[in-house]
Amino acid sequence: MISFLSSFLTLQRLLIAAAFFCICTIVGLFTSSFFRILPSVGMVGILVTGLLSYFLHKHKYARVRSTVYGSFVAIYFLNLSSGLLTSDANWNEFERDVVLQLPFLILPLAFWLLPPLPAVYLRNIWLTLIGAAAIAALLSAVNYALHFEQINELYLHSKVMPTEPDHIRFSLIITLAIAAGILLIVQKNVVGRMQSLLVLVLIVLALYLHMLAVRSGLMAFYSLGVLGFLWLVLRKRNYYQAVQLALCLLLLPLVSYVCFPTFRNKSVNTQEDVGQVEHTTSANSYSLVGRVYSYKVALKVIRENFWFGVGKADIEEEMAVHYRKDFPLIQPESYIQPHNQYLYSTVAFGVVGLLIFVVAFYYPGLCIWPQYAPLLFAQYTIITLSFLVEYTLETQIGLAFALFFLMLALEGNKAPLLPDTEWRPA
Repeated sequence: MISFLSSFLTLQRLLIAAAFFCICTIVGLFTSSFFRILPSVGMVGILVTGLLSYFLHKHKYARVRSTVYGSFVAIYFLNLSSGLLTSDANWNEFERDVVLQLPFLILPLAFWLLPPLPAVYLRNIWLTLIGAAAIAALLSAVNYALHFEQINELYLHSKVMPTEPDHIRFSLIITLAIAAGILLIVQKNVVGRMQSLLVLVLIVLALYLHMLAVRSGLMAFYSLGVLGFLWLVLRKRNYYQAVQLALCLLLLPLVSYVCFPTFRNKSVNTQEDVGQVEHTTSANSYSLVGRVYSYKVALKVIRENFWFGVGKADIEEEMAVHYRKDFPLIQPESYIQPHNQYLYSTVAFGVVGLLIFVVAFYYPGLCIWPQYAPLLFAQYTIITLSFLVEYTLETQIGLAFALFFLMLALEGNKAPLLPDTEWRPA
């Protein structure tokens, strides 16, 4: 039986299946509102493929150190441990979170078991991300054109144009897609007409990112731009390209301010938002003010539960107690959980849990150093910046986006089964 399966499910066929399920996961990020199960299907499919590869062909390839992937699994058990502090009233919420956090168990195990995907497969998977992002951006832009005045008005009221997925995750996905596309061009993984088309798509995505005008995505975009500039100057000594990049980074916001009403209106709204921070009642209607007060409330909860936190399922309840006590002018419907992954984790797990989370989450990146892994570095940068303004890992799409593309970048650092003639995207 085993012999028959191994002859039918060859390593090559399993690698094709793994690439297919990776593509399913990516497409699922853009279809979650009407095909919510697709990212889960993709992730489970990668796991099943990895298990079959291991049990049928484990003698044909070597796996990387288990600790590289095992550190992510530790985060799942950290989430599981919060059940020790969960009250009976919130036990259902705890169970829901345990299911939500399953990618921390599934994806690391799946990619650890998988044989190395060929460079051409990795390239095509990253191109799928870029293509899917471009199609989603085009659909969003068409909708913007059809509702031009209404959407421009939204930007003056801390709202943005509809996107799929939600605008914050979407802006981060586009930023990663741009970074991946640039690296594929620089490394000559894409040549000829395909390269020209990719350059055009990347220009359109960069302009769309500014038209979308989401602060998280723009912050990540310009941070990567500055890091790229420093890389060109300090490591490559390529001053000509560095100057070109600097000019692009300076001209893009100027052009966007002139051409895109959404960008202008978001600038006006941000300035107004910042000016309202001192007024507690503004938390009821201004998004930035609401986040500032969520940080203040979170710090009060942390002081009372410093070492081990309150448990994830009880965060909302504990935050509400302090909102009512310390900021009674903020209405209950404006109570929000701390929009910062590090603060959120400290409230949930305490300082001890935060330390475990930070070490476990960043350990794989430290293990890869000093190997050349620009995609891994870019994704870590994007996620870290998002952590400062969002609890990224507490939503299905945020978690899938963060973890899957870290796994995919780590995949590029595996030694190939056969010599690759092109750069393995890593």
